[in-house]
Amino acid sequence: MLPANMTRDQEVAKSKRLALKDGRGWAAAFGTTNHAGKAVHLNSVLQLATAWACIRLTAQAVSCLPIAMYERRGDDNRVRVDDEGVAEVICDSPNEDQTPLEYWESMVAWMAATGNAYSEKVDGRRGLVALHPPMPSTHCYPFRDADGVLKYNYTDRGKSEILPREKVFHLKGFGFGGDIGLSPIQFGAQAFGSAIAIDEASAKLYGNGLQASGVLSSDKTLDKDQREQLQAIMERFVGSTNAGKLMVLEAGLKYDRLALSPVDAEMLESKRFSVEEICRWWGVPPIIIGHAAQGQTMWGSGVEQILLAWLTLGIDPLCDRIEARIKKQLIRPTGNRRRYAEFNREALLQMDSKSKAAFLSTMTQNGLMTRNEGRAKLNLPRKDGGDILTAQTNLAPLDQLGTAGETNSARAAMRAFLGIQLQQAEERQANDHP
Repeated sequence: MLPANMTRDQEVAKSKRLALKDGRGWAAAFGTTNHAGKAVHLNSVLQLATAWACIRLTAQAVSCLPIAMYERRGDDNRVRVDDEGVAEVICDSPNEDQTPLEYWESMVAWMAATGNAYSEKVDGRRGLVALHPPMPSTHCYPFRDADGVLKYNYTDRGKSEILPREKVFHLKGFGFGGDIGLSPIQFGAQAFGSAIAIDEASAKLYGNGLQASGVLSSDKTLDKDQREQLQAIMERFVGSTNAGKLMVLEAGLKYDRLALSPVDAEMLESKRFSVEEICRWWGVPPIIIGHAAQGQTMWGSGVEQILLAWLTLGIDPLCDRIEARIKKQLIRPTGNRRRYAEFNREALLQMDSKSKAAFLSTMTQNGLMTRNEGRAKLNLPRKDGGDILTAQTNLAPLDQLGTAGETNSARAAMRAFLGIQLQQAEERQANDHP
């Protein structure tokens, strides 16, 4: 007899041996236990400031990039297209509730946190008309039926629904080729558990007013009433609100401290290490989230190079991953294989005026971009004559010296002019001295 919430296909898949296709089985086999004894799951990890910052900044960095759809034409040319349902959905309005920035931010956040992000595709007469807001990765997982067909089990308000692969837009994070991406939270349970334990220990220490725990000892035996009285007295001196109060110990009572002091436990160093350890799981340099390693400054060219490395090795691969998944699952079913989606990485220069000016100057002066194209990136109006490609002509091939460009023409004219002047001077000198 099958469980009420399990289909026969799921039971068959469950009884099969684990393979690369059975990604959820591999994930369940590893588990999320940790030596710190703390519950490590999405909600508990998001309470860590470092984890929150890594996920938030990664999602914001990708979602702030404008995305557009292009079509390849002849001569390796491309044009932007907006006349298709897919382009409207991914660029302008994914669904009736979210903007494109909000949609991609939530998708990247789910993928960064759990390794997977899911959305249900809504098709109409013209093809794709919407992508429903991301389904929680904790309530949706892929599996293979008895015939090896990929399907998705989605649980919503206690009800399970099997969705075919054609109805799900699935972004997968880093993995080994299975049906799911690997979850940093699941595989980083040891690091996250230790960080949670450190935060909890420091919070309790400060909650006790920096008063270390200990024991009261006496050479006499206390009766029940004396124990109750002592307990009532102790409660008046426990907690951060009672820090600094002095308590008088009577009847030979002595206090012995048990817990280590923050200095002995090196709590500050442990918290610093946990920040850097968590950042490794998301590939985010600590300097990005506002944490500088000991002896490292928060300013300078070195920090700029770290930022560029993060954009190159962290954000750009995520954009490539999303673009490839859009082409495979959203554009390819339409039959038009010449079209593709692309994030505009140049948007990362919007806040850096110096780099932006240097970029536009290089592009316009080397014939790679017209003046009007450069003005458009600055949201400036077009100008007459600005659609012509221009380039610097101060360099020319050796075999064209004296004939190429206006500079060489002017130089030749100057030589001719000087030659005429010299000839006239010689004639005047000959006439004056026959």
